[in-house]
Amino acid sequence: MQQFSADRISDPDHLDRLINEREAAVFVGYTVRALQNWRLRGGGPRFVKVSGRSVRYRRRDLNAWANDRLVINTSDTA
Repeated sequence: MQQFSADRISDPDHLDRLINEREAAVFVGYTVRALQNWRLRGGGPRFVKVSGRSVRYRRRDLNAWANDRLVINTSDTA
C-alpha cells in the first residue's frame, strides 16, 4: 500500500507528475488490466501515450475521472 508523506502532497507538481500504469492502478484501486481494457474500449481516465508501448497517467486526471463518477444514490447515473 502506498503511503503519502506530507512533503509529497504539498509538492505543487504532485498532481501533474506522470506515473506508470501500475502506480495509477494502485491510485484508483483497480487492476492494471482494468486500465488497459479502458484504454482499449474507452471510459477510463485520460492518459499520456509516451510511445507505442509506454503509457503514463497524471494523478490530476485520475482524480477528475473518479470525481466524474460520483453519485448520491443508486438512481443517479454517472
